[in-house]
Amino acid sequence: MAEEKQTDYTPPAEDILLDVKGLRKWFPITAGLLRRVVGHVKAVDDISFFVREGETLGLVGESGCGKTTAGRTIIRLYEPTGGAVYFKTRTQTSDGSIKWVNLLDFDKKQMFPIRQEIAMIFQDPVGSLNPRMTVFDIVAEPMAIHGKGSGAEAEETVSRLLERVGLRPEQMRRYPHEFSGGQRQRIGIARALSLNPRLIICDEPVSALDVSIQAQTLNLLQDLQADFNLAYVFVAHDLSVVQHISDRVAVMYAGDLIEDAPTVELYRQPLHPYTRGLLDCVPRLGENKSEVDLRPIQGRIPSLQELPGGCIFRPRCPLAIEVCKQYPPLYEAGDGRGSRCHRWDEIRAGGVSASQPMPEGGEVRRVSVPEEDVLDVEDVKVHFTQGRSLFKLVSGAPPKKVKAVDGVSLDVPRGRTVGLVG
Repeated sequence: MAEEKQTDYTPPAEDILLDVKGLRKWFPITAGLLRRVVGHVKAVDDISFFVREGETLGLVGESGCGKTTAGRTIIRLYEPTGGAVYFKTRTQTSDGSIKWVNLLDFDKKQMFPIRQEIAMIFQDPVGSLNPRMTVFDIVAEPMAIHGKGSGAEAEETVSRLLERVGLRPEQMRRYPHEFSGGQRQRIGIARALSLNPRLIICDEPVSALDVSIQAQTLNLLQDLQADFNLAYVFVAHDLSVVQHISDRVAVMYAGDLIEDAPTVELYRQPLHPYTRGLLDCVPRLGENKSEVDLRPIQGRIPSLQELPGGCIFRPRCPLAIEVCKQYPPLYEAGDGRGSRCHRWDEIRAGGVSASQPMPEGGEVRRVSVPEEDVLDVEDVKVHFTQGRSLFKLVSGAPPKKVKAVDGVSLDVPRGRTVGLVG
């Protein structure tokens, strides 16, 4: 690794792989013909967390909280504004000791070898996979760029990886559009594994998939983690997904990290009103929805250009008092927990409730509309004809057909919603 800047960083524990300290990513706001910078959007503002070897850290929060920006800044897809990202590389120092580097000190040339050790799985496999490349080319591309295999060696590696993620090796000559969404995400996972990384940043890898495929993909990621001793930073907004896969959870809100705790403890007793609100928004596994009062978080996430003073969650918080006009530190709450709430100890002791108030008039009101259908679908069929080889064309063999839709009928009444699932 050429001309790296040395660091005197000492990890807080031997098994730490990634240590993020005070990470900031501010996007400039420009105006005028000269594109003069007139301000900044603080997408990620002074967040800190760590990831152990073989561990999954869930990074959660509402859309727009800065989760994806944090992940992309760590891997230097976005240029950082400040902070430090310490990473334990495979490279050893001259005396044989473990080598730590600060990724934010690196230029693009110095980041090149690091990209063999940190990979990323993107949210949308349709957008992240090149439609003009075969599956083989997509998975083998990182190996070719880093000189880690070509020809028969690359084909053997791609074949092994495809089989490991649940795809048939003979599918490697096909193109992404020939696969389902879940299969395309498996191709992205195989690509991320191609250089045998130590850490993978998973940017909502299952949010575009249906529930059953989500479960399969999560199980696959856990199996791969055990097989390859991988560490994950798992970005998600779905708390049930995070609970299933994460060892620890870091909660973000409006660019700030507001709670950090082991997964079991966080779900058992969150120590920040925002985390409590996120959990109260969704039914728990095994609960009867008719017997559960879901409590949505009041208001909406503030604009990152107009953040409130003091605690940034204060305008939506049911526990806000005078002291909350002062910006809270990330209090150490013991047992590896942190909470950016002045009243975390009261919440833990049960002296106050951090739940949102029940909304008034929460009952769904049906609008009376004429019972008439605005759409009638009867026995719809969509059959695709498969291509034939030259031999089959000459021999006159009939083409095979794929029955994508075969005899579907449904009605859509006025003023009603018909869900089409599967």
